[in-house]
Parts: sequence; C-alpha cells; structure tokens
Amino acid sequence: MNFTTKVPLLKSKNPIDYNSKIMSLGSCFAVNISEKFDYFKFQNTCNPFGILFHPLAIEKLIHFAVSQKQFSESAIFFQNELWHCYDAHSDLSNANKEELIANLNMVITSMLKQISNSTHLIITYGTSWVYRNRSSNSIVANCHKVPQKEFEKEILGVDTIAQSIKNTIASIQKINPDCEIIFTISPVRHLKDGFVENQLSKAHLITAIQQILNPKSQNLNYFPSYEIMMDELRDYRFYAEDMIHPSQIAIDYIWEQFAETHISPETHSIMEEVGMIKKGLAHRPFNPDSKSHMQFMEKLGRKTRDLESKFPQIQF
Repeated sequence: MNFTTKVPLLKSKNPIDYNSKIMSLGSCFAVNISEKFDYFKFQNTCNPFGILFHPLAIEKLIHFAVSQKQFSESAIFFQNELWHCYDAHSDLSNANKEELIANLNMVITSMLKQISNSTHLIITYGTSWVYRNRSSNSIVANCHKVPQKEFEKEILGVDTIAQSIKNTIASIQKINPDCEIIFTISPVRHLKDGFVENQLSKAHLITAIQQILNPKSQNLNYFPSYEIMMDELRDYRFYAEDMIHPSQIAIDYIWEQFAETHISPETHSIMEEVGMIKKGLAHRPFNPDSKSHMQFMEKLGRKTRDLESKFPQIQF
C-alpha cells in the first residue's frame, strides 16, 4: 500500500533478529504483534496475565514479578461461580481457589525469568481510564463483570502516567539493564468511554510517554501504531466490522512499518523463508500421491531442515 502522507518512523538502534527474545505486554495491539512474531517463528511471549489496558496495571505486575511478590487468598474473590483476581485477566480465573492462587504465583515466577532474559520488551498502553474499587480503594486491571456500582471511574493524569512509566522502566532495568523497551499506544479506540473521552485518554498516554523519551534515551523507543492508524489509515475500510478494531489489512500494514524500523534488514530474508515454508506446509494438494507433489514436499523438507539447522529455535 502506498500513502502520500506517512507518519515519521525512527529506526531502532538495537533491531530484532532471530536470536532476540521478545516479550509483549498490554492491550490488544500487544496480541496482534505477538501473533506476527509467532507466525514468523521468533522467540516470543505475550501477556502472561492476559490483556492489560492501563499503565498502572502493567507497572504493578512487572513490580510483582521483579520483587517476586506472591499472591495470597486476600488477592482473589468469588464472583459468578469463579474465583478471580483484580490484577489479572479473566482468562486466568478458575473454579478452584487454590489452583488460581498457584497459577498466579507460577506466572509471577516465570515472568521474572522472561523479563530477565528478554532482549526486547514491547509495552502497549490502551487507555488512561481506570476503575477504582470502592471497598479497597485500589485501581483494578479487570472488573470481571462485577457490578458497576462497586467502582468509581477516573482518568489518570499525565504526571501519574509518566511516573508509572518511570517506575516500570526502573523495575525492568533493575534486573535487565540491556533490554530495549518499546512503547506504543494501541490503535484500538475505546469508544465506550466516549469519542472525546477516548481522545483525551490517548492524549494523556502520548504526552506522558513523550515526557519520558528523548533522543538520548538509552534502550527506550517509541513506535507510533496509534498515529499510523489515525493519520495514515483513516478510511473505515481499514477497520473490522465493529468499526473500532483495526482490520487485518491495517494490522498487516502496521506490522510492516514495525518490521521496517525494528527488525534487522538481514532478518527479513529469513522471515520470507519462514513464510514460504508455512504456506507450503499449509498447501492442500489435489493429488497428494502425485510425483510433482512428492518432489514439492521433498524440496520443502530440505528447506525446513536447513533453516532449523541454522536456527535451532525455529521449529515447524
């Protein structure tokens, strides 16, 4: 796709390759980009605690992982026949209380290892709007369909977000000072908050990040996924049926821009090979016993073995 107006992009000083270990945290774009990394067989993990939308939720779980804080029974509650944790997504909810606590603490332990070993950590913020539980006076990551009357809705100020980002960076760099942290704002608009409220929310996030980052920032970067969606992909054909989430075409385009700036040029040819092999493996022949298909599969097998021998971490 060609566009007359393009959002300026800064190339990474420490580009991703097939030896990189990537961790993605945050809102829906974190899932989208993680799926692309998975497709091209990068070493990648995504959202051990499920999707997280606001900076304080991400900060809290990174702090928990780095300090190895353990969850106890006081951190969970029973609602609609399941045990939940306000700090985690409902994907982790469980009918068994002990299993939930054990799973939360297991994720905390594995998350420490993942942060320690990551070469790149991609953090996607989705919103500045948060919900404060009235009984505990604490901001939650997920409401788990608890009645609205149990929460107060509020928006995080720029200074609060900026401090949260600083705390997040400090926690990561405490155990992994060489990790490159890439911040981005989710291109998904939270229109349930309102059109004006969504813009205000995104503006707070963008302003806070730009207060932290500067050209001299070490191992800190910003990728403008939200800006690309708003300024380059303005037409509604770039949105899914709900008219809120990016369509697959938009996701592919934003990924192309990310790959161009944050993945090393040498790695692109390997990605092409991976893509060709995956397409070959997915091919359904009209006659699987034909000589031409047997030759095709033999050639594909050689390509697969050659690539796996060069990069043992790539497995088909």
